[in-house]
Amino acid sequence: MNLGLEDKVVVITGAAKGMGPAIAAAFADQKSRIVIAGRDMAAIEDLAGRLRAGGSEVLTVACDVTKDSDTFAMAEQATRRFGRIDVLANVAGGTGPVGATSWATSQVEFDQIVELNLTGCFNTMRAVLPGMIERRYGKIVNVGGTFGMRGRAGRMAYSASKWGLRGVTKSAALEAGPFNVNVNCVAPGMVDGPRFRTKVIPDIMRKKGLTEDEAVESLASEYALRRISTDIDVANGCLFLASDVSRQITGIDLPIDGGWAML
Repeated sequence: MNLGLEDKVVVITGAAKGMGPAIAAAFADQKSRIVIAGRDMAAIEDLAGRLRAGGSEVLTVACDVTKDSDTFAMAEQATRRFGRIDVLANVAGGTGPVGATSWATSQVEFDQIVELNLTGCFNTMRAVLPGMIERRYGKIVNVGGTFGMRGRAGRMAYSASKWGLRGVTKSAALEAGPFNVNVNCVAPGMVDGPRFRTKVIPDIMRKKGLTEDEAVESLASEYALRRISTDIDVANGCLFLASDVSRQITGIDLPIDGGWAML
């Protein structure tokens, strides 16, 4: 199926780490023009080099999404280079404390993850929405999480940030809808990768006395499909919501979790 993303200008935050490279590569495969925004410029330039080697047109921008001055400067640079922004994929985010109860989570830890996962998306949306509204076209895809749809012990701060992002997404969808701008969330469950293997799995191993393979299997058993999601699964969800194939869908949370949050 042709998703119609060729030559679309796609801004991706947090593209250099975690699920980001797979999401950026997915848009590159669709022949989109890509803006990679983030803080780790060494990692960003490495990713950009690989995408350019495949024929993609890529702009890299240093941007701390928790600073609104950075996000507005990023939107200005992207618009100056490409003339517009068609898609914003808010991938930048973090895990926050893993395994800590709410009473063992410090205010600093709580504030840091909420600022990154929630305020960061708010800032980038504020930066790109005026241009989308003026042109009467735009797609915003926020990367939420299934812990923003169901609670999870030991992940209170992260869960709070993702629940908040759902509210931001739904309100923005109502506000921007009359201007032909879609605002949605993809909500990954557990996604295999470095963070999963170095933070989540060790916590389960410690608590349950399991090996790494047993800990992964323990988590997979909670899902209807009995498997952990991959970054490609999440990337495909982002492509769908960024395309006009989903033109009549806005304000939703799309769980990509093998069957957990909604079952």
